[in-house]
Amino acid sequence: MQLTSIFTALVLGATAVAAAAVPQLEPRAAATCGSVFYSATAVNAASQRACTNYKNGNAPGGYPHTFNNREGFSFAVAGPYLEFPIMSSGALYTGGSPGPDRVVINTNSCQQAGAITHTGASGNNFVKCK
Repeated sequence: MQLTSIFTALVLGATAVAAAAVPQLEPRAAATCGSVFYSATAVNAASQRACTNYKNGNAPGGYPHTFNNREGFSFAVAGPYLEFPIMSSGALYTGGSPGPDRVVINTNSCQQAGAITHTGASGNNFVKCK
């Protein structure tokens, strides 16, 4: 009986450590940036990679990096914010050309703020994805 209790405690403890190691994001909806549709799975995967890279101090191609929100977007979560590329190919960004589309997360708890794009914006500005 005592061996079962010890085993249960070890399993629960390992599960808690594993859950604490990788921050979990609140799932978001799909997004359309310009004419490119991103599934909720793709938006969540890019946001999770942004969070993991931020927490680990990784910045391939310079991302994630600060998003200053000069456009004044209203997001459901408070900043400060980071932007990270979401790739139309379906791959997770690892460096090189970032393309026009980004996911935005906050630095406090890696909450997803939204998706933005350069497509349809003037200059180097962004517009919100739908």
